[in-house]
Amino acid sequence: MSNFTAKPLPSFIENKLETYLEKHIYSRNNGKHIVQGLQPSDDSIVLRSNDYLAICNHDYIKARQINALSNATREPIMSAVFQSQTVDESSFEQKFADFLGFDHCIITQSGWAANVGLLQTIADQDTHVYIDFFAHMSLWHGAQNAGSKIHPFLHNKPKNLLKQVKKYGPGIVVIDSVYSTHGTVAPLKEFVEVANEQGCAIIVDESHSIGTHGPDGAGLLSELGLTDKVDFVTTSLAKTFSYRAGAILCHHKVHECLPFISLPAIFSSGIIPYEMEALKATLELIKKSDHRREDLFNKSHKLISGLKSLDIRTDSNSQIVAIETGTEENTERVRDFFEFNGIFGAVFCSPATPKNKSVIRLSVNSEVSDAQLDKVLTVCSLAKEQGLLS
Repeated sequence: MSNFTAKPLPSFIENKLETYLEKHIYSRNNGKHIVQGLQPSDDSIVLRSNDYLAICNHDYIKARQINALSNATREPIMSAVFQSQTVDESSFEQKFADFLGFDHCIITQSGWAANVGLLQTIADQDTHVYIDFFAHMSLWHGAQNAGSKIHPFLHNKPKNLLKQVKKYGPGIVVIDSVYSTHGTVAPLKEFVEVANEQGCAIIVDESHSIGTHGPDGAGLLSELGLTDKVDFVTTSLAKTFSYRAGAILCHHKVHECLPFISLPAIFSSGIIPYEMEALKATLELIKKSDHRREDLFNKSHKLISGLKSLDIRTDSNSQIVAIETGTEENTERVRDFFEFNGIFGAVFCSPATPKNKSVIRLSVNSEVSDAQLDKVLTVCSLAKEQGLLS
């Protein structure tokens, strides 16, 4: 601990922080935020990671990045504004754009930066933005930053979207392909049809489907033959790609304008060249991972069907399996019960979920064993017997 004496904060800041601490941390049984429980042991079953294909420590990726680091010269640490916008066929950007069926790919610092920056670029105060109620918070934040007219629609309800568009007029439709909190999958064909028939642009965030779905992992849009019917795809590369970056897939003039309009692009340093080499190696590996994708979906199906057989509610139909736990008080009890029995999921509560509708998210990966999934289901069954799950 430092011996320095800190300057007292102004009372309005101190009061805000103290109110939060009293409500969300000091009141907990362990004196921590609800998302923080026990530390996993070596034999715990940890289902928190978005590394769905279990490739983040793959020798091929590590070797490629080590080689790139060894051969690196002085790397440009500066805003992407000052970096060349020209890419060649061997670049990760062009390979990723070709992989997903777009003309251009813009690499960003994160999925958050991709979504916020794209909406800042294409929307303004006169733009209607139609957004799924459960769309990622970065998409909401981007629309808010653009000052747009935001119209939420019911989760995964194309008819409700159509009703809104007919009332307010053409705009930008914003959805996820696979929703990060509950693991639900969007009815993409229906949403794309509404958007195109009503003269809307459409953004699909494929963060949780690129790498896991579609031919060679090219995503749900590719699997459904819809790529040429959407305007923009965004993705976080911190999911299946297991790296800290994001991407915007686009056509036309957006790639020329965005680096000079998007505030995250202007006021953040760009991705370093040796980092691109790791992404390129990961893309090559993902394309060759059909066996991992098959294992992932078989194991996801096993967990989902097992929960349903126990009459435990989950709306998931993907590798993200969310168990509804209700209030934060009950969620804390479920978390403690799971962790005491060696099961570690991720707690999602407000603001990631509506108040009193918390979930514990279990993220399946291709390397989790059948025996481990059997244990998860046994623990869930015991939790239900004790009245912790409904």
